[in-house]
Amino acid sequence: MSSLYFDETLELRALGIGQVVELVGDEARHAVSVARVRAGERLAIGDGRGTIVRGAVVSVAPRELRLEIDELTVAERPAPAITLVQALAKGDRDELAVQAATELGVDRIVPWAAARSVSRWEGPKAAKGRQRWTTIAREAAKQSIRPWIPEVDEVTTTAALTERLQGARVLILEPSASTSLTALEVDDRDLALVVGPEGGIAPKELDTLGRSGAEAVRLGASVLRTSTAGPAAIAVLSAALGRW
Repeated sequence: MSSLYFDETLELRALGIGQVVELVGDEARHAVSVARVRAGERLAIGDGRGTIVRGAVVSVAPRELRLEIDELTVAERPAPAITLVQALAKGDRDELAVQAATELGVDRIVPWAAARSVSRWEGPKAAKGRQRWTTIAREAAKQSIRPWIPEVDEVTTTAALTERLQGARVLILEPSASTSLTALEVDDRDLALVVGPEGGIAPKELDTLGRSGAEAVRLGASVLRTSTAGPAAIAVLSAALGRW
C-alpha cells in the first residue's frame, strides 16, 4: 500500500492518467526529507475531498515532488453521514477519540463543552484546540488511506447542540439506556453520536437532548472510556450501514 499525502489546494478530479501532479510545501518536505521518498517510488496524493491519485515519483526537490498519475479514484462523500459529538476531556482522551474515530470512518467531528468537561476551550484556546483536532484527523486520514478528511467544527455548548445537529438522528451513548445500539434499525438519515466526558453526561443535559428528539442507546454491559465509546459505536454503525 503506497503512502498517502494530502494537498487540499489541488484539483485532482480535473487531472487524468499520464499527467504529472506536483506536491509542494510541508507535505513534500516530509515525503522527501523525512520519509526519504525517491524518484521511482510509488505513492498517493489526495485532496481530502474524495479524490486520490497514485503513481510513480518522477522527480524530487527539498520541498517539491512530481508524480506521474497512473491511477485515479474518486469516492463520493459517504451517505448517510456519521458525526461524532465528542465531549472535551482531560489529558489526551478526546484526542485519542478523534484519531480512532477518523480511522474508523467518521465524517464530521463536533467538539462539545459538556457540563462535566474538565477541559475548557475558551478564548484563543478554542481556535488552538480545534486546529489540534483538525491536524489529528488529517494525520489519521493519511494513515488509514481515507479519501475524505473529516470536518472538525467549532466547539459547541449543549444549548447550541440541537441546532448544530439539525436534520440528523441523534444517538446519545448512555450506559443506563434500555435500548442497545446494535438493536437499532438505521435508515437514510444522517447519524450523530453524542459521547460524554469522564464523569458522564449530566442529567440536565440528557433531559435537554431527549426533549429535542435524541435517543439514548447503550453499547453493552460494560462502561467504556470517553476515548473508546465513540469509535466503538462508529464501528457498529459502519457495519449496520454496509460500509464494512
